Amino acid sequence: MEVRPSRWTMRRPPRRRWPWERILGLLFLLVAVIYTQQFVLPSIQAAAEPTPTPTPPPDVLVEQARTLFQEGRIEAALRNYQKAILLSPKKASWHWELARMQALVGRHEAALTSVENALLLNPDYPEALALRGWLFHQMDRTADGLAYLQRALDLDPNNAYAWALYAEVLADQALYAEAGSASRKALQLDPGLLEAHRARGYVLYVTGNYEDAIAEYKTALSINKYIPDLHLQLGLLYRILNRPQDAIAAMLEANALNPSDPFPDYLISRTYATVGQFGAALQYAQTAVEEAPNDPLLRGNLGVMLYKNQRLEDAVTQLALVVKGGTSPDGYTFTKMPLEYGTRAAEFYFTYGLALVKLGRCQEAIPIFLEILKSVPGDEIAVFNARTGLEQCGALGEPTPAPPEPTPTP
Repeated sequence: MEVRPSRWTMRRPPRRRWPWERILGLLFLLVAVIYTQQFVLPSIQAAAEPTPTPTPPPDVLVEQARTLFQEGRIEAALRNYQKAILLSPKKASWHWELARMQALVGRHEAALTSVENALLLNPDYPEALALRGWLFHQMDRTADGLAYLQRALDLDPNNAYAWALYAEVLADQALYAEAGSASRKALQLDPGLLEAHRARGYVLYVTGNYEDAIAEYKTALSINKYIPDLHLQLGLLYRILNRPQDAIAAMLEANALNPSDPFPDYLISRTYATVGQFGAALQYAQTAVEEAPNDPLLRGNLGVMLYKNQRLEDAVTQLALVVKGGTSPDGYTFTKMPLEYGTRAAEFYFTYGLALVKLGRCQEAIPIFLEILKSVPGDEIAVFNARTGLEQCGALGEPTPAPPEPTPTP
């Protein structure tokens, strides 16, 4: 067995200590450990972690929210209101302010939740009752909506906000004299109220006073230029007055403020089509469908714009969804759109039929044209196109009359 030599070292052996020296050393070590645990480690941990930002008081959050809304920072304003309400949930006015903001930017379901929270805290809150009534009308519950609006005015006959919302609902019921009176009352009571100018503009719009309506909407935008629907309504007015470039500019502004809303894209598409810019019209029609792929109106419009761009097979695919029903290539199911007056259905039907004719599929097109003649005989544009299609298919012997001028509807 191999015996290895032991190692040696030049290190000097430790010096022997006396007992009292050991005791002092242990005491010193104990003091050092306690000091480290109490002071050194906490300071190191605090330096390593981020310092939490103190939450402002709720009333400060609300003031910030109001400022943010005026600056167009809508999402930040909504978050501030929600934070303030979490900290102080029993202020009915803050629930209503949040609801008002949500309604102004088109978030009606969220606004209804907020306004009902306000009414839980104060059932006789006139502004909250008025907004609830207006929201019910937007959700096709007009009878209930009018009842709440009347209740608000009974509680406060000089409430400009309630008069403004009441005017808009009356206008939609074709009660134009009453709507005009209500809108003027709102402006008289509060000339600086955005909703008062919006309501007056809307009443003027539905009664055909387009230039005056534009002036009112511009005044409302001078109060807050970040409300998408105000720009959109202004665009519709410009379109009616045959000012397509102004219309497109206003609609683009609405689209920029609320890019997830497909309706501005739809209207921009329609407006580009009126001036023959079918490529741009198709682009916005496609964007609208991407944002709301299950909407039959947007699908039909996409089909029309594909037809205008001579993409006939694609047009037939999209238009068939609304004319006949079926499942789209991206998996959405549609039912047949009723062929009725006052809708876009007639345009979708005759465009579908004309696309089939151009593809040599008259056997499929003829029943579509005959359905138009039977269902909407008073729609001159639809009837003209249906008779044109039947003539091209050799199914109509009599001459086709000249087409009427198209109306400037969106």
